[in-house]
Amino acid sequence: MKHRQAKFSIGQVVRHRVFPFRGVVFDVDPIFSNTDEWYESIPAEMRPNKDQPFYHLLAENAESEYIAYVSEQNLIPDTSDEPLRHPEIEERFTADESGSYRVRHQRIH
Repeated sequence: MKHRQAKFSIGQVVRHRVFPFRGVVFDVDPIFSNTDEWYESIPAEMRPNKDQPFYHLLAENAESEYIAYVSEQNLIPDTSDEPLRHPEIEERFTADESGSYRVRHQRIH
């Protein structure tokens, strides 16, 4: 199985291609790395291939904030420049002047 280069990077804000949510990437799996149960819960006609990058997102929609696991084929860059409100963003990232997110360096005690 050939791994593809991830299209999106940690700290990048993305939007789901079909569903109305967006988020910031906080981790990337080079191929599907969740449970078979999770994968099988996706309707067959919408089920993505496992041999592509999958992204862990601090995600949000109009109603709530949550963690999402999304295939690369279902993501597009978010160009809205709207700030994200997910409560874990400040813990994991710092925002720069352009509104992009950089990983916050954690202190080791």
